[in-house]
Amino acid sequence: MILGPPNQGSEIVDKLGSIPGYELITGEAGTQLGTDPYSIPSQLGAVNFDLGVIAVTQSINLIMSSILPNPDDGKVSVAATKVEGMNDFFALPTIHSHMMKNDAVINEVVNFLLHGRFNQGQQ
Repeated sequence: MILGPPNQGSEIVDKLGSIPGYELITGEAGTQLGTDPYSIPSQLGAVNFDLGVIAVTQSINLIMSSILPNPDDGKVSVAATKVEGMNDFFALPTIHSHMMKNDAVINEVVNFLLHGRFNQGQQ
């Protein structure tokens, strides 16, 4: 189970990663999460284990969102969170920094851990 991951990298790194000071803000790992063929996400490939991915579709950072393909969460596009081989995927309207406290996200995580799939908001 992963929440809002840059499985296909983030265009934010592509656009801003070479700006002086970017690495001070994101750390070295943040500079390695672009979308080019040499980025860490591009080298990982498909998953071969049970995996659920939850993405979110709202952003409070209009500048970052203007760089990303929509929908996005201001950090990564929804499309870039997906990875080949995942068992299930779910996207919902909340922001990246609040997703781990969101009741709908928590319920979906529990459902995936119990049943190997998301409930997708259904009761």
